[in-house]
Amino acid sequence: MTVRSEVLDGVALIHLDRPHRLNAVTDALSIDLAKALRAAEGKAVAVVIAGVGRAFCSGHDLREPLPEEDVLAVRARVERIQEVTRAIREFSGPVIAAVHGYALGAGFEFALGCDLVVAARDAIFGFPEVEVGLSVTGAVSRLLPLLVGPLRAKELLLLGERITAERAADLGMVNRLVEPGEHEKVALELAGRFRDRPKLSVALAKRAVDRGIDQSVAEAMATEVDHAVLTAGTDHG
Repeated sequence: MTVRSEVLDGVALIHLDRPHRLNAVTDALSIDLAKALRAAEGKAVAVVIAGVGRAFCSGHDLREPLPEEDVLAVRARVERIQEVTRAIREFSGPVIAAVHGYALGAGFEFALGCDLVVAARDAIFGFPEVEVGLSVTGAVSRLLPLLVGPLRAKELLLLGERITAERAADLGMVNRLVEPGEHEKVALELAGRFRDRPKLSVALAKRAVDRGIDQSVAEAMATEVDHAVLTAGTDHG
């Protein structure tokens, strides 16, 4: 398995577990990560995704030769990567990325797909896809401009320059900046705060923001009304 998962007092801790390759993404890792996220539903109030070894995730594993693929096979492979973003968005509670070392390419995309990002000060972020002849996945073409604006998004994607965790935080891509080695601990502490919060309200707040990304203002306001109706008269458990 390329991913390890355990539930700790109501919080699912999912580790990317290819440390010999800095947790670089393969087809198997994408599949295993999406499965682990979906398996956490009903067992955990929140999820923390972290990396084993020296990095969170260094992006696509360029040492893994791609098989001969037709158009349908390419589409299926990319959709398996995107399934991670879908699984994050569909999990009812918060999904928190605990980032250290490298978070590049698909690894950066995994982090940006999460609801919250905790980063160690030694973390390095970047999108090297253009310089290695790949394209971005994981809905980053929509999520990144929302976070940093279209001009900054194009700068990050077109130039592929690596940025520090502090710069990522300044641009609005990191929620908590912590000392090296503290990223996982702080992420678990944040996740633990959701144990005693009303699960329905947490789920609806997450869903409202995610749907708002995909909706017009009018549609977003209609969703908020629907959610208010759902929360009215509940026991908030």
